[in-house]
Amino acid sequence: MVLPTSGPVRLLVDARTLIEPVHRAAVDELGPALRRVAGYHIGWWDADGRPSPPGGKALRPALTLACARAFAHGPPAPDVIAAATAVELIHDFSLLHDDVMDGDETRRHRPSGWAVFGTAAAILTGDVLVGLALRLVPPSLTGVLADVLVDLCEGQSADVAAETAASADVEQCLTTAARKTGALLGAACRLGALAAGAGPDAADHCRWFGVHLGVAFQLVDDILGIWGDPARTGKPAHSDIRARRRTLPIVAALASDTPAGRRLGRIYLSDRGADEPAQRIAELAAEAGGRAWAEAEADRRVRLAFGCLDRADPRPAAALDLRGLARLVTSRDR
Repeated sequence: MVLPTSGPVRLLVDARTLIEPVHRAAVDELGPALRRVAGYHIGWWDADGRPSPPGGKALRPALTLACARAFAHGPPAPDVIAAATAVELIHDFSLLHDDVMDGDETRRHRPSGWAVFGTAAAILTGDVLVGLALRLVPPSLTGVLADVLVDLCEGQSADVAAETAASADVEQCLTTAARKTGALLGAACRLGALAAGAGPDAADHCRWFGVHLGVAFQLVDDILGIWGDPARTGKPAHSDIRARRRTLPIVAALASDTPAGRRLGRIYLSDRGADEPAQRIAELAAEAGGRAWAEAEADRRVRLAFGCLDRADPRPAAALDLRGLARLVTSRDR
């Protein structure tokens, strides 16, 4: 099957179609208990094992496939599809563990994996998904997965530490976003390029395209976590504010040295503001410039991503696909 060029949404649908048989076959290797948790988390079935409508955007596999198409003609090779599936398994792992660490009880409009099956089951299932991913890719590409696992864990560690730090620095938070979110999108792009036979320099430019796109994606996600529509985000209104998470718009607002930013700090960083309405906190964050800064930085990161993509010198049709995917995921109702 050759991926069509009929738009970014079509690319996501086709990516899901291409990887699903390999994805399901990998999960089917697990014993019944872990398989049940994995399939529920991925969205294949409900907590009782009944089939569910498919969920998830398949963004990362779509990036892998599009980057492979940038350097190779014809249908995706088996190694490319395996790499795209491995990226999705790593993404599955990261979300399972993130929900446990963040205490998030909802994922994609339904209870998260740990909330249904318990913390131990969620952690173990996340661990085993990493093993499945490493099994899928050829030995020459396992180093890419190892690198991204280190980055993901370092980024998550920094993110957890920032929640209790006395202060938060915007640049440090951007670096964390690059490791926590950007690293996986970067690995998805690098894997696709390498699996299709691209040289190391071109693959590295593809990686940086993905890293910058990942930071932009995180910025948009943080905007939606404060000001987004719960019907679209799948999370309760103002969920990040209620959890007092120091997301990028909040950190920028706190660092603004404006009256609204100082007022926000007094509320957000002390127990005295526990009863402050979340809507009021969102208003203060916007008034202090947090939302405007996040939107501008997301746009800047997309421009940086496109510059990296140009330096990779991909085939023109694939470059259009990658630009379309970037615009799709960074313009989600913000």
